[in-house]
Amino acid sequence: MSRAEQPSRRTVLAAAVAAAVVSAAGPAAADTAGAPAEATDTDRAPTSSVDNHAWTTYADWRRGAAQGTRAVAGPRPGLQIGAALGSVDYTDPHTGKTAAWEYATWTSPVHKLSVPATETIASWNAHTPAGTWLQIELRGTYSDGTDTPWYVMGRWAAGDQDIKRTSVDDQTDGKSTIWTDTFAIDDATTGLRLTSYRLRLTLYRTPGTKLTPTVWRLGAMGSDVPDRFTVPASTPGLAQELIVPRYSQEIHVGQYPEYDNGGEAWCSPTSSQMIIEYWGGRLTPEQLAWVDPSYADPQVDNAARFTYDNQYQGCGNWPFNAAYAATFKDLQGVVTRLGSLGDLETLIAAGIPAITSQSFLSSELTGAGYGTSGHLMTVIGFTADGDVIANDPNSPSDPAVRRVYNRREWENIWLRTKRYNASGKVSSGTGGVCYLYFPAHPTARQRKALAAVGVR
Repeated sequence: MSRAEQPSRRTVLAAAVAAAVVSAAGPAAADTAGAPAEATDTDRAPTSSVDNHAWTTYADWRRGAAQGTRAVAGPRPGLQIGAALGSVDYTDPHTGKTAAWEYATWTSPVHKLSVPATETIASWNAHTPAGTWLQIELRGTYSDGTDTPWYVMGRWAAGDQDIKRTSVDDQTDGKSTIWTDTFAIDDATTGLRLTSYRLRLTLYRTPGTKLTPTVWRLGAMGSDVPDRFTVPASTPGLAQELIVPRYSQEIHVGQYPEYDNGGEAWCSPTSSQMIIEYWGGRLTPEQLAWVDPSYADPQVDNAARFTYDNQYQGCGNWPFNAAYAATFKDLQGVVTRLGSLGDLETLIAAGIPAITSQSFLSSELTGAGYGTSGHLMTVIGFTADGDVIANDPNSPSDPAVRRVYNRREWENIWLRTKRYNASGKVSSGTGGVCYLYFPAHPTARQRKALAAVGVR
């Protein structure tokens, strides 16, 4: 389990220290020319309390406002640096190293949310060869007609040699705040909501080279999940189990403590690695050569290292996990919210497992044997009685990872947004957050299932 899985990070970030922001160093974070305000993307039907939109096609990349970037066609269309706009110095707050980087930008059209949102989480899928990295920003419009600043949603590279992968703290305008990976309205009871947003990519490369990141997917999930301690009980509709690799985080306790204190906090990367390998993702011996050869399941150590958020000091940054999954050949990853166990049944029936985030007392989930303020596990199926079959990484060994949890208990701890913690105080719940990893070219059945839960 991990402290890194609070949905809005309000508690764990209360004492977080500030990080340096690129906007102080150069034009990548300045409010330069972007998509015109009247340009919008509204091609998605509303899905309950969640709006998940993404730019993925060649036409999508052509619609945005490009400054030095170019759209590339092919079986997996994307965005690359064409002719860099110039260079900018970036001082990495985690190493103190300053380096010059060439850059180019792309700004999406405005996306009008079908669900005015209290929270928004960006996701991206990209290839960043050594010598490149990227930054993702969000700027939105509130329901009162005012705009947010440009918020940094992440500075990311697949590796960790050029920059240290990081979220950015201390971003607020008095109406909203960025909590690690989540944009959140400060006081939802006022009725204030985010009604639209645009995203901006800044792509960086080593000056004087032709290197470039390639971004295949960029989007965000906006949601307005109602406050609730309980959710209605659902009716079982599927009995099916997917064969997913089983990995325990607990056998990694004490390994590489520089990555969130070792395996005891690696529920997110351990879950990610299970689903990555379910889809055929494999690491080479060369990629794993850095791991102590005496450690079992070295791919879990690798997942922890390459999902680690240096500002948050944890491996539970949701978009960083989805982006890590998409570094494997022909995989996509998104962060979203689902509305019911029926949504999970739809996905499982199409062969798509899901990684879910939940928090609970030990007394609230029979058979778990622990309580947690935030934990990721992998849903792989349902029994004939409708109970949830999960690969729970908080298990003493790999064979013990497969668990069966009571349907009613499990759906409530996953879908609620409010709960009572061990001290009897009200804490937040995840409200159905999950990661979905799926093929870059889904089958017709997979596409239908994903569309049914609002992901395209």
